[in-house]
Amino acid sequence: MTRVDVVVVGGGIGGLSNALALSRKGLRVRVLERAREFGEVGAGLQIAPNCTRILDHWGLLDEIVSLGVLPEHIVMKDALDGSVLTRLDLHDVERRYGFPYVVIHRSDLHGTLLRACREAGVELVTSVTVTGYEQAADERGGRGAVAVHEGGREFGRVVIAADGLHSVARRLLSDDEPVSSAYVAYRGAVPFAEVSDLDVHPKDVVVYVGPRCHFVQYPLRQGEMFNQVAVFESPKALAGEAEWGTPDELDAAFEGTCEQVRAGLPLMWRDRWWRMFDRDPIMSWVSGRIALTGDAAHPPLQYLAQGAVMAIEDAWVLSEHAGAGDWDAVLAAYDAVRPEHCRRVVTTARAWGNLWHHDGDRRLWRNDVLRRRDVHDYTYVDWLFGPTALTPEQEPPMFPGAGAIVS
Repeated sequence: MTRVDVVVVGGGIGGLSNALALSRKGLRVRVLERAREFGEVGAGLQIAPNCTRILDHWGLLDEIVSLGVLPEHIVMKDALDGSVLTRLDLHDVERRYGFPYVVIHRSDLHGTLLRACREAGVELVTSVTVTGYEQAADERGGRGAVAVHEGGREFGRVVIAADGLHSVARRLLSDDEPVSSAYVAYRGAVPFAEVSDLDVHPKDVVVYVGPRCHFVQYPLRQGEMFNQVAVFESPKALAGEAEWGTPDELDAAFEGTCEQVRAGLPLMWRDRWWRMFDRDPIMSWVSGRIALTGDAAHPPLQYLAQGAVMAIEDAWVLSEHAGAGDWDAVLAAYDAVRPEHCRRVVTTARAWGNLWHHDGDRRLWRNDVLRRRDVHDYTYVDWLFGPTALTPEQEPPMFPGAGAIVS
């Protein structure tokens, strides 16, 4: 193979984002993907303005919007009685932050990034399973790193590990393990005709929050499809059973919810489910010339809808610093800003999930707090939706009382 500047391990959203961003800086990039072909599994995801700002910078936003949906509101409802608790006006969000909030099928976002990488000349290699990482030098003595796999060794001036929740590269920096939340997600994306006779919001993202469960609905592909996600705490997981999150638990978890939620449950895919894990934050992602990115660095629970967003932000920040040319300085700058921001997101997502799932008196307190919120109060999202920080000094302050959540 030809010599490259950067080896990216993993061809998901985070890996392709890094490959595209770095190739746009004139660097030669090779992506190593373990699957036989590039692709994404799942259904919908949400892209907030802090991410659409970057996609616009890369010239991809128009395509993303054409493939997705610009919802009008995010509406939060009580899952037991169906009443509205609060909402975000997404037209006003776009005015405030300068860029839209988009919902899109995961495979459509991935496909856009893949096409852009091909057009940028990124080397895309499949059927390669990386089993190890090493610091190394080339035949001329230049510093770099190596991704080790069954077929050989791939050298780059830097190796970016976008190898996901169970990252091999993370072992260089931490001996931690994924943390189970005991929650599980069921998904289902169906043609909109299958829900047209139900009480759904065809132009909104709707989140029903309930005791130890929640239910999410929103349109996809210009309204031609409808995405649903059902999430609940598994009693079997709490009891330590190996088989947990099964369909019988799905049915039991939502038995007492409102009619709108129960009407959507029969449309969920019941032959597969996703157990929800994150990891405790680590405050350095760089070892020599090897750097973590995306879920390898900061896998979150999904409550802030920032998982894919953070991976794309990582890529943008690294590439913006890469213009300096000195890889040690580039990686130091990346490591100085991204771990702290993503620590905030990971820990706040945990706390936000707890708030969603309150029961009894705490549910009533939560509902009262949310109902009293002004619809144009952006206190709790300014730190997320604004411009992505390139340096620690640019990282915005969090919302009042956030210290107790993220510390």
